[in-house]
Amino acid sequence: MATSASKGAINTGVKEIIYLWEGKDKSGKIVKGELRAGSETIVNVTLRRQGILVTKLKKKTFRSGKKISDKDITLFTRQLATMMKAGVPLLQSFDIVAKGHSNPSVAKLIQDIRTDIETGSSLNQAFRKFPLYFDNLFCNLVAAGEQAGILEDLLTRLAVYKEKTQAIKGKIKSALFYPISILVVAFVVTSVIMIWVVPAFKDVFKSFGADLPAPTLFVMAISDFFVAYWYIIFGGLFSGLYLFFQSWKRSPKVQRVMDRVLLQAPIFGEVIRKATIARWTRTLATMFAAGVPLVESLDSVGGASGNTIYIDATKKIQTEVSTGTSLTAAMQNSNVFPNMVTQMVAIGEESGALDQMLSKVADFYEAEVDDAVASLSSLMEPLIMAILGVLIGGLVVAMYLPIFKLGAVV
Repeated sequence: MATSASKGAINTGVKEIIYLWEGKDKSGKIVKGELRAGSETIVNVTLRRQGILVTKLKKKTFRSGKKISDKDITLFTRQLATMMKAGVPLLQSFDIVAKGHSNPSVAKLIQDIRTDIETGSSLNQAFRKFPLYFDNLFCNLVAAGEQAGILEDLLTRLAVYKEKTQAIKGKIKSALFYPISILVVAFVVTSVIMIWVVPAFKDVFKSFGADLPAPTLFVMAISDFFVAYWYIIFGGLFSGLYLFFQSWKRSPKVQRVMDRVLLQAPIFGEVIRKATIARWTRTLATMFAAGVPLVESLDSVGGASGNTIYIDATKKIQTEVSTGTSLTAAMQNSNVFPNMVTQMVAIGEESGALDQMLSKVADFYEAEVDDAVASLSSLMEPLIMAILGVLIGGLVVAMYLPIFKLGAVV
């Protein structure tokens, strides 16, 4: 299958799209391909100049794909950085990455960005048109790379940054997934016992004609409540969780309260704090190493931490730094960073290697998160098994107590 070169297209200054064409060459052989152009007329003219008689022509449509995730953007950044490091031209790099991506939604996004660049926009301007996928930090680093002529290096830094951030988020999610999934299973099992199993025992106990033990009566009362109001229990639970998470997502006040609660949580709080500090220091190191001034770098650092407590602290740090206070003193005044972090930052400021020291802090806390997640996994398993044993075992014992009592009488 032949594919025509896009360099033959006439640049009309209008937004170009991709056309799929089929035709015959000078020898009468059927050839196919795709061409980026502003209209069907331009496609026909371009291919006619190449000696191809077009027989079929249509716009290329992108089938709907999965939602674009942060992992997709991370992979795209790494691929683009690798292509440009290898000396592949920017537009050709976009073509290669788009064609090789398995998610049609990402491929369409990449092609839209390529079209903007081809019509005269800079790379960071094209990215800024899609703020849902490319935040200010991403666009600012790309802009710094374009201005300094080190776009390949900055894209590589961005790829490393996003990969490390993605990895640490994944570790936090894996630490939380296991206990949450066990609690969900426990609730489902308990509900099944209460709605179907306990009523069956209740019918059997009616024939005993004796007083039932208090634990059995208590479980049967709960079962009666479940049977009578199961739709309220399940509906209220699911709607309550939905409203809670929506409020957490949309309300700054709820976010601030929940972020504070999570940081102070007895088991997971320390892991979340370490992960937040790792993201904070990694972001500032990446921005500062790219040549972005410290005050401007702090604009993006707070949001990248993912915690409103650290966002508020970053704003205070930025205000103090802009008035002449050293970064170390401003971080100490915020009262959210451990002494080790501020001491490393102080060394970095004195030695002129702030970005390197911040990277070392980020590496240290990322390793700490790895160790903490591993420890949590080994700690949570017996704890959750004990809770499930007490819950399910307690229900079973409560329902068998009358049978044991009857056996003792006999």
